Amino acid sequence: MSRSTTVFATCVLAAGIMTLSACTTINPYTREEQTSKAVKGAAIGSVLGAVLGAATADKDKRKERALKGAGIGALSGAGVGYYMDTQEARLRKKLEGSGVSVTRDGENIILNMPSNITFETNSYSLKPEFFDVLDSVALVLNEYEKTLVSVAGHTDSTGSDEYNQTLSRHRATTVAMYLQNAKVAAERMSAVGYGEKYPVASNDSDAGRAQNRRVEITLEPIVEK
Repeated sequence: MSRSTTVFATCVLAAGIMTLSACTTINPYTREEQTSKAVKGAAIGSVLGAVLGAATADKDKRKERALKGAGIGALSGAGVGYYMDTQEARLRKKLEGSGVSVTRDGENIILNMPSNITFETNSYSLKPEFFDVLDSVALVLNEYEKTLVSVAGHTDSTGSDEYNQTLSRHRATTVAMYLQNAKVAAERMSAVGYGEKYPVASNDSDAGRAQNRRVEITLEPIVEK
């Protein structure tokens, strides 16, 4: 996704939100009173879901965009592990007590954000109390810019496959757009919805379904070839 495409999409989103009429609420990006959560969420999903979603297919192209489009340097050798170690420590400190878990998978870092602390039920509008958490995430991402940022939405098995797919995609897009508005380079990011395809627990219990309803942010180091 080029800078021009990103700027265009952001401008269209802003225009769409500002021209829609509905009950007012707090905009999750500017924190100013604006259109209702439902209308705002619809604008985000319809305008930018396709733009960000299109960036998910080819990881090599995403790396190229980050390196060339955003002017981000690559990591090499032993520096990769140290870079991710320090970033992980910073995230753990920032997110302590937030309800977001930080796990390590090789050199990747995964942030697991349960839907009960991020979104209302059946909604893809962020809870206002979650703004500070995402602000903290964005702060660290901007300090450690030599990573790709993959945002993935997941649901439980309640409801139709189509509904769950759409909801998960819109939730991932909403989180990605918040981060972009917090100055995280769009060239680094992708957003994708997986619906109910990848459960981490059984959908046969309330507790298991709650675990499956989540947004995951995976941070992958940009490494020299």
